This record gives sequence, structure tokens and C-alpha cells, in this order.
Amino acid sequence: MENQHKKLMFSLVAYAAQRDIPAALLLRSSNVTFEEMHDLSAPLSTKQTSDIWLNAIHLTKDNLLGLHFGESLQLAALGVVGEIIKTSETVGDALIAAARLTHLISETIRLEVIKMDQHFSVLFIPTDKNWQQDTVTVQMLDLLLVLVIHELDGLMLKKLSPIWASYAGTIAKPAEYERVLRCRPESNAGSTELRFDHSFWNERIITSNYQHQKLLLEQAGLTVSIDSSKSRLADRISNYLTCNSYLGMIVLEDIASNFAISPRTLQRRLRQEGTSFQQLTDEVRKTQALAYI
Repeated sequence: MENQHKKLMFSLVAYAAQRDIPAALLLRSSNVTFEEMHDLSAPLSTKQTSDIWLNAIHLTKDNLLGLHFGESLQLAALGVVGEIIKTSETVGDALIAAARLTHLISETIRLEVIKMDQHFSVLFIPTDKNWQQDTVTVQMLDLLLVLVIHELDGLMLKKLSPIWASYAGTIAKPAEYERVLRCRPESNAGSTELRFDHSFWNERIITSNYQHQKLLLEQAGLTVSIDSSKSRLADRISNYLTCNSYLGMIVLEDIASNFAISPRTLQRRLRQEGTSFQQLTDEVRKTQALAYI
């Protein structure tokens, strides 16, 4: 199965090339070959991913690379995640789908969507409390902030702009964030959040296609439910196991670490959702076996 995170990194290399940074130079500096980049079924190592980001920032001399990369990115660069967003019925559905599948793109940031009477918010939550010390996590946070706004451009008949924004870290160039995010965020806030007027929630997406989305989900073995009562953690874990099946079946401790919780907490939350880690791994094995057959 195509590695969604690696597909995104491939797009980052292409974006750097558009900014006159030769792909060969960037990859060579990051100890990555063209053959490795073109093999979308195999993952990059954490160091290779970090080196590509750091070298791209250095070579472009752009400390806001994630912000600007996100501004130029097309949904096609997100693979099946982008297609699922495009085929969602409404903005609310698209954001919920994006939040459920963010872990396929980044393991360091998770999204949470909260709907209120007068507005709805998208929270961007780093899995590491010391995230500001990690350049790659900061860049991914900026990237996801921009994607939430700009990737719905052209998919609806309104321009999506937040009514309020906050950023949990320090903002060196607030005017640039305001330009890209269409709203000046409050810096050093308690959370990173984009808040939108409730009228956007049910805004129709012009490329919506429920049957196509259902087919995409079935083909990829993914689970996205817009019903908040469904087992969100179980779905995220199932999706992660499916999309990382080339690594072999991942053990409980590794999954817990990836989702920034303890193994005991993970097991408890899955029990509350009426399932278990063993059940999820068995279901993924069955799905993979049927796909191979």
C-alpha cells in the first residue's frame, strides 16, 4: 500500500525544486536516493524525514517552509486522504475525515474537531509536550494549519476563513501567518486552534461523491465515520495498522507510543469502545488476506 507520509515528503522535494533547489542536491544532502523516494510502498526513516525537512529549510533559507509549502500543496499530494476529503459531502464531514486520518500523514500532530452552537474549532495537538524544540514538528504543525484552510478552496462556493485563531508557540512573523491563515493568530496561547463560523459546517463540497468515497475507504481498508459515537481511537488504530502493514503487524507497545498513551490506557479505552487490540489486529489481518486473494 502507498505510504501517505512518504508521498507528502515527495511533494516537499518537488516544492523545493520549484524554488530552484535541485532535487538531487536536497536528496543527496539528506542521504536519500531517487530510487528510495520513488518506492512509495517503503517508508523513510525518521532521520531521513528530518534531514529532508532540515535541508529544505536550510537550502531555501525559509524558516516558515511548512507554512509556505502548505499554501502551495494540492490535495492530490495527500493521496487517499486528499481524495477522501474531496469526496466528502460537507465541510464538517471533510474536517472530521481529515482529523481521523491525520496520523497517516504525521505521527507528531493530531487533529480534533469540536462543534459548538455558534462555531466549530479545529485543534492541532502535538503528541510531544516539548514539540517546540523539534523543527520538523513545528513545520508539520504549520503545514496542517494551512491545509485545513487552503485545501478546501475550490471545493466549495465560499472562501473559508477563520473567525479566530491561536498558536501555542511563539510567532516570529505574525503578519505572514495572518496573510496565510486569513486571520492573525494569538501567539503563546494555551492551544493551537482555528475557529470558524458555524455557517461553514454544512457548506456543500462541490466534488462530493459518497459512493466514490465509500469505494476509496473499502479499497484502502480504512474506516472513517462522521458519527462521533463510533469508536474513534479504534478506527485510528485500525487505519494505522492497515497503512503500515508493510512493517509487519505492529505490537501494542509501539502503537501506544505512536498515539502518545500508555499500553494500559490504550487497552482500557478500546475496552470502553467495545473492542480490543487483538480484535483490531485480527480484523486487519483478515482484510489484508482477502485483498491479497
